[in-house]
Amino acid sequence: MKTKNIFLGCLFASFTLVGTAQEIVLKGKELFGDITARQIGPALMSGRIIDMEVHPTNPQIIYTGTAGGGVWKSNDGGATYAPIFEEHIQSIGQVAIDPNDPDKTVWVGTGEIWTRNSVSIGDGLYRSKDGGVNWDKMGFENSERISGIEIHPKNSDVVYVAVLGSLWSESTERGIYKTTDGGKTWNNILYVDENTGAADFMMDPNNPDVLYAAMWEHRRTAWDFNSGGPGSALYKSTDGGTTWNKIHKGFPEGILGRIGIAVSPSDSNRVYAVIESEKDKGLYRSNDAGGSWELTNSDFSLTVRPFYFSRIVVDPKDSDVVVKGGLSGSISKDGGETFVPLGNMHSDIHDIVFDINNSDMMHVGTDGGVYRSWNQGTTMEIVSNLPLSQFYHISVDDAEPYRIYGGLQDNGSWYGPSSSPGGIEARDWVRVGVGDGFRVLKHPTKEILYSEMQGADNVWRYDMERNYTKNVKPLPVTGYDDLRFNWNAPMAVSAHQPDRFYMGSQYLHVSDNMGDTWKIISPDLTTNDPAKQPTKSGGLSNDTSGAEKHTTIFTIAESPMDENVLWVGTDDGNVQITKDGGKNWTNVTANIQGLPANTWVYHIEASVHGKGTAYAVFDGHARGDMKPYVYKTKDYGATWTSIVTDDIPLFARNIQEDYENEDLLFLGTENGLYITVNGGKNWSHFTNNFPHTAIHFLDLQKKTNDLVAGTHGRGVIIIDDISTLREVTQEVLAKKVHFFDTKPGTMVEEGGFGGGSTELEFVGPNPGTSVQLKYYLKKRHTFGKMTLEIQDMEGNKITTIPPGKSKGINIVRWNYNTKAPKNAAGKTLSFGAFQPMRAQAGTYKAVIKKGKDTYETTFEIKNDPKSFITAKEREAQQNTSQKLFDLQEDLAYMVYQMDEMIKNGENAITTNAKAKKTAQPLIDELNALKETLVITSGDNYVDSAPPQLREKLAQLYSDVAANFEAPSQAQLENLKLLSDRYTKAKTDFDQITSKRLSKFTKFAEKSGLSALDLQSKEDFLKS
Repeated sequence: MKTKNIFLGCLFASFTLVGTAQEIVLKGKELFGDITARQIGPALMSGRIIDMEVHPTNPQIIYTGTAGGGVWKSNDGGATYAPIFEEHIQSIGQVAIDPNDPDKTVWVGTGEIWTRNSVSIGDGLYRSKDGGVNWDKMGFENSERISGIEIHPKNSDVVYVAVLGSLWSESTERGIYKTTDGGKTWNNILYVDENTGAADFMMDPNNPDVLYAAMWEHRRTAWDFNSGGPGSALYKSTDGGTTWNKIHKGFPEGILGRIGIAVSPSDSNRVYAVIESEKDKGLYRSNDAGGSWELTNSDFSLTVRPFYFSRIVVDPKDSDVVVKGGLSGSISKDGGETFVPLGNMHSDIHDIVFDINNSDMMHVGTDGGVYRSWNQGTTMEIVSNLPLSQFYHISVDDAEPYRIYGGLQDNGSWYGPSSSPGGIEARDWVRVGVGDGFRVLKHPTKEILYSEMQGADNVWRYDMERNYTKNVKPLPVTGYDDLRFNWNAPMAVSAHQPDRFYMGSQYLHVSDNMGDTWKIISPDLTTNDPAKQPTKSGGLSNDTSGAEKHTTIFTIAESPMDENVLWVGTDDGNVQITKDGGKNWTNVTANIQGLPANTWVYHIEASVHGKGTAYAVFDGHARGDMKPYVYKTKDYGATWTSIVTDDIPLFARNIQEDYENEDLLFLGTENGLYITVNGGKNWSHFTNNFPHTAIHFLDLQKKTNDLVAGTHGRGVIIIDDISTLREVTQEVLAKKVHFFDTKPGTMVEEGGFGGGSTELEFVGPNPGTSVQLKYYLKKRHTFGKMTLEIQDMEGNKITTIPPGKSKGINIVRWNYNTKAPKNAAGKTLSFGAFQPMRAQAGTYKAVIKKGKDTYETTFEIKNDPKSFITAKEREAQQNTSQKLFDLQEDLAYMVYQMDEMIKNGENAITTNAKAKKTAQPLIDELNALKETLVITSGDNYVDSAPPQLREKLAQLYSDVAANFEAPSQAQLENLKLLSDRYTKAKTDFDQITSKRLSKFTKFAEKSGLSALDLQSKEDFLKS
């Protein structure tokens, strides 16, 4: 190779030239150029929906706010959705449509409001004035969670925002805010205290001065959750928020927790509230606009997990029809007296909206996506194109194509391929776990998987070939305390001993026989703080699911260089290391400078670049600390260096090192992917088709060098082949033009069938198979000519490709096609002739001509290594394709000559009537011959004419040239038939021109008529 080729994503590069202080700094697209990620879903298990809003006059338009996948918009009544909030944080609390300008003005409050332990965070309020194409920040940067937005129905400048606020800490940005100038300034019109936020907020649909606000005192820690306190209350204002009063007449006595509210659009006196309380919790109804309340129903389905299910929705046309979110969702048609479950769908219902014109039609948001019903919730249908899956963890194997494994929030565990014929469809994903799925790991050498669910309730060893599952969970043993497993219990497989399998409770467990037997090889590696081990959680509503289990091991890393070097990180802040396989342990946490005590150790990455080298990522957000903490050690934890810069605004969860270049690192953060090529001196946000979604895990596929991200809201996202990132240098950035090394292209021989998903289903894109030509431009090419040619090694042009002209890295793809044959003119199209010839395996040149300068690189294209086709067969395929190619061009030139002769003769007759005697026989005989060569009548659809020689040649050519194999005997026989037919046609043509054309030409010369002017064949084929 003459030059080097670099793959770069959305990357900030800052380097110092050797021997000079000058720095070349490129940011974003200037360096990223054409590199993009591909989002492969999946969507069959989708993800958590937070809020749904319907356009007030057009039921076809629906907005959906998601837990970690941004905002999606439907323009077809909820059949399909498209994302509209990609460049902003993806955790959504509330969406609101301006009733005065519903086609254009949309507000979004970020930060999920269903406050489970794995929720993401928000960063404020946004507004779009063009239906979601562009967004402006409207404040509330420190709100963390926005639960409500209400807009005055006659004045868009008057907007109310309800702020739930911080989940993990005290905060003063809470309560109800109002603007009267369209969001330029905001006033806090209802505030309780730093522990109490607005959980729900409603404007009376019939009187915009009447407001209801449900205030909620709550706090979550990593080990506990408390819902309820003296700050919780329901307030009402009748003067647009100037004054507020508690409206508790008839409420249960004692401390209150979360309150959900709903006002009937058809009757403002009818108000519903679902109340969490010390006693008599349930659904309350008021028939006098909150003046008094009565308990109507206290069924478990209405009161379960109020922090997660507090949404109430009233049918816009019938105040007696009310729907309550919950484990399965419930609907009442008698004002809340009795409820029945909604139809079969994914559990955990968070929001419901009715069609504005037809109350039988409902849209329902669940933990598993959006569902639709046409019979008021009796039966449900999932929306199949929302790729919102929330991965806690992912891993990859070495299969071809490689498989991606991972566990999802409330959606089990799965694996699917990195590519599939026709794209990666729902049917390509295989379930290997249930419940909340977390880590799924492939055995290094066997078709065996390890899969686990919530808190290691089950740890499965799954035999993929036999479809057989065995539970291999470590159990308590004599001499040790009861085991404490994190909700996201850590597992690891050994790179040195394939059957070795690790798990972490408060102890490190190891099995050398794939989980059949276990031994403990550590003491309690946590702080074992009893204050962080409560037996109950939830506050007013006990919620001991196990999600808050604390003082546990959370990450395990075996050194890829030494099986005796093991790292362990705990959720209460300990980093522990053993160098002797578990005999002795050292707590190195005290050596990490600048790290707050007890900060969750979210991930440890043991390096391939040194036995003592490792990275540790700490996550403090569960303590209210949103800063990133990422450290590196090269001496087994004796000293640590922070590699965080101001480029990273929010906390991180995972880091992945490159296996060849120690300075190339990938960081998964709360708002997306960051990359450094200089060991952490600078980081840059990668945003090319990569939304600002929370990344929970990263993995690097060693064969393909694909970076695979498991996101908590947008499924799996892949950046194909990051290998050339390893090669970026300051020397390269100083050049005007620089080609980087081009990986050999492989002409994949696939002819199978795939696809079949409907337009309503999500299909993940496959990686391309074209060869990628990558080059750097120091400046954008604006003026003058710039071309890119593919040439053989003798300099003969094979084809031309439109070049990329952007500043920074450009990627141009060549799909190995050269050119299609010149096709004979006819009445209709001959589609088979559009098939280009395919280049042969070998070495080629890519040549850029930019003004007077020329730049080139060489590259190789290869045949499919899995091919069963012999060299002799390839030669036969190439030779036959070329014969058919040449035949079509010969025919095209002959038909061109005929057309010119006919046109010349017709012009002669028009000019001189006497010309008809010699011209007409020529025209008639040429037309008669032409009708046997090309279609001269009909169309390409209902009035199709029988195929002639051109069409038959094109079809045969297409069949042969598009394939990789040698032509069949039938094709060769057909080629002989068509070749003979062409030869006869050529003979007939020569006879016509010899006899008829010569007579006409003599007459034309004597009569002074225009002479026949034909292009040479060479010029014709170039034209």
